[in-house]
Amino acid sequence: MSAARVLPEIAIRAAWNARLRNTGIVIPTYNAGKDWNRLRAGLALQGIAPEQVLIVDSSSTDDTRRKAQEAGYRLIVIAKAQFGHGKTRQMAAKQIPWAETLIYMTQDACPQGKDSFERLIEVFDDPQIGAAYGRQVAREDASAIERHARLFNYSASSYVRDFASREVYGFGATFFSNTFAAYRTRALESVGGFRKDALVSEEVSVAARMLMAGWKIAYCAEAAVIHSHRPTIRHQFSRYFDIAVQHGREQWILDTFGTVGNRGRAFVASELKYLLANDWKEIPFAVVLTLAKWCGYKAGRCEKSWPLWMKKALSGQPGYWRVGNVSLVRQGAAYRSAD
Repeated sequence: MSAARVLPEIAIRAAWNARLRNTGIVIPTYNAGKDWNRLRAGLALQGIAPEQVLIVDSSSTDDTRRKAQEAGYRLIVIAKAQFGHGKTRQMAAKQIPWAETLIYMTQDACPQGKDSFERLIEVFDDPQIGAAYGRQVAREDASAIERHARLFNYSASSYVRDFASREVYGFGATFFSNTFAAYRTRALESVGGFRKDALVSEEVSVAARMLMAGWKIAYCAEAAVIHSHRPTIRHQFSRYFDIAVQHGREQWILDTFGTVGNRGRAFVASELKYLLANDWKEIPFAVVLTLAKWCGYKAGRCEKSWPLWMKKALSGQPGYWRVGNVSLVRQGAAYRSAD
């Protein structure tokens, strides 16, 4: 190989190494013991130092905290009732002031291969990209329903979207996932970070604000984690109830990017076609899950009419609805003024 070719490659690698050294990894945990060995092994392959990893543990009752300390990771312990999808991630970002890039993961997402982090942060070579998320691959023993969900939402082709993309993809332009995502710290700060009162979908709100502010959002199919769950009726209902509540509280996203209906219908049609070809016996369960999603979302959009105890019962985040929650007081005041 000629020197003319080697030198640029060395320079590129050096730049990547510098970026990786300036990357902080944030992983919220709660009783992560059953996922820990896979997670730690996956992290060890990524070329990062243990002290770059920040574990924010919600007072696990298993040995998660001990394992995090043994791994050499930084550890912050919070009360379980203090956890919030937005506020916990925002707090964590403040604990890593040196990081130019932040990678957020969930405890049950295992990096696939040894260069998932490298591939994900490479997208920031484009100075206009503010955030990126990676591909999610279903577990080897995943059901056809799980596999389809991953194939539909996480394609084999990478792409970049900007504010104009809403004209083609509508609400889908804001699709994003903190299961495996990276943020340019400067871009995250420029749009105000994660909403501290977010029930769920904190990353979608950030993605929407970034697009509106002129940043681009990237999907990197070459950066992957193994992550999927066997869905349950209760979980799907509660998840979509919470999503609908958040949509109601951030109506501006739907007003700007469009409603979720078209994407939902496309998913159902795609799922039916996939199950017919791969596992038709799953179709009845898929139909029930779709009904659970629809009912949950409709209930969530009527959230203002439900008493507090009912919201707590329907939500997948019952701790969020505790009496005295500042976000509820603020939202309640907003609703009263709007009415």
